[in-house]
Amino acid sequence: MSLVLADKDYLGAYVHHRGGEAHQGEHWLLGAELGPDGAALSERLAAARQQGARYVLLGIPEDIGPRANLGRGGAERGWGAFLSQFANLQANELLGGEQLLLLGHIDTTDLLEQCQFLDAADSEQLQALRQHTAELDLRVMPVIAAIIGAGLEPIVIGGGHNNAFPILMGCSQALDGPMAAVNLDPHSDFRAPEGRHSGNGFAYAHEQGALGYYHVLGLHEQKNNQASLVALRQCGKHWTSLQQQWVRRERPLHQLLEQIDNDVSASTLPLGIEVDLDAIAGLASSAETVAGIPLMDALHIVYALARHPACRYLHLAEGAPECHPAGLEAGQRQVGQALSELVLSYLNGRLRTPQ
Repeated sequence: MSLVLADKDYLGAYVHHRGGEAHQGEHWLLGAELGPDGAALSERLAAARQQGARYVLLGIPEDIGPRANLGRGGAERGWGAFLSQFANLQANELLGGEQLLLLGHIDTTDLLEQCQFLDAADSEQLQALRQHTAELDLRVMPVIAAIIGAGLEPIVIGGGHNNAFPILMGCSQALDGPMAAVNLDPHSDFRAPEGRHSGNGFAYAHEQGALGYYHVLGLHEQKNNQASLVALRQCGKHWTSLQQQWVRRERPLHQLLEQIDNDVSASTLPLGIEVDLDAIAGLASSAETVAGIPLMDALHIVYALARHPACRYLHLAEGAPECHPAGLEAGQRQVGQALSELVLSYLNGRLRTPQ
């Protein structure tokens, strides 16, 4: 299994110690320390659950999927940016960190090396990028299936939104049925199944029977081709546009979230929460936008969705620190903070929901 397990040295690259304070990362369980060398992932996850873990932090550091979608690179740095911020938040009576397992990240080193000099403008090289994206799918699926099968909830930090497909597939395999997904995203990611990339993960999940109910929240009316909109309608999927909700303000946000919650309940399917950082105004991401939703609204949406009893995972995609106009260091801070706040909102919702 292509998984780099977190140990003390792994975490030590991110967490900083200060006398008289306890930080989140200092309280986490670590994937490499939950069994002897060579222990199966299922054994490590079972040990984590026995020790009180409920949530699993997993990184997918790659930008192959966005590049295979003719987009910008940089999303491979989101995982490190997240850890550098989240690991150093305070551990206190409001959130101690003991319920978190830092599992590690999917090993993408070889794939990134093979894709480093591929140019999506060349048709043959574009197909190679899409083939490598499909290879990544096969690395992600079994890890997600193992986490869900152990009764734990993955919090996945990407990486491109192409990883929605293997996450949904892994959940579906473990739970023996399709998933519901609510995707905060200006793009439907329901493009044609023309080879794997970040723009068609949900279309592939639907095609493979892993996606039942699907609602795109914040879809930009002019950033989705006609074929995608037709495909959504024909497949019985749903969307609420950025223009409907944040420009024309056709109804209060709380009413929309109540409707989505009721629809998910009626579907009787387990729920996955998907967030593309492209949806949030001004964040450094693979397809950064100035016409997006406020971060505070995104935090509330994640919190509200996380309170659904059948919620199973959170996936945050497309954060690309190096795309920040002020440079990589500024992007690391901004993206890391945004990802951390989104994870905190998810945890706030889950910890306030009867299990």
